[in-house]
Amino acid sequence: MKIQLRAAGALIATASVLGLAACSASASPVDTAAAVAGAWGAPAETKGEPSLEFTPTEGKAGGEYGGNDGCNVLGGSYTVKDDVIEFGVMRSTMMFCEGVDTWLSQAHTATMDGKTLTVLDEQGKQIGTLQRPAKAS
Repeated sequence: MKIQLRAAGALIATASVLGLAACSASASPVDTAAAVAGAWGAPAETKGEPSLEFTPTEGKAGGEYGGNDGCNVLGGSYTVKDDVIEFGVMRSTMMFCEGVDTWLSQAHTATMDGKTLTVLDEQGKQIGTLQRPAKAS
């Protein structure tokens, strides 16, 4: 009986350690929400170019975003699930700007890979990318 309990205890301990190790291998949604924080794309004052800024809610897997699609001001909330940024209902101004590609207004989800934010539409098709701006020195 003692041998069976020791074996079971060892098995449970090993499974617990492996489970914790597996959990630490990938970033949590809260970590991803914090990592995406800040500016993406052209500086806000650049006319005709898209930009986004993410502001995470402390301790949450998401927050608020705001930006410009090159013509219209847009914003809303976002959440992070399994390292995918999901845009909530987007609010936007509705100005007409000739010759501006307003692809960012069709954003549904995004993924982050280093300094590149890949933006996808509702069908999961890539519609554009935004780069993390270089830090001013």
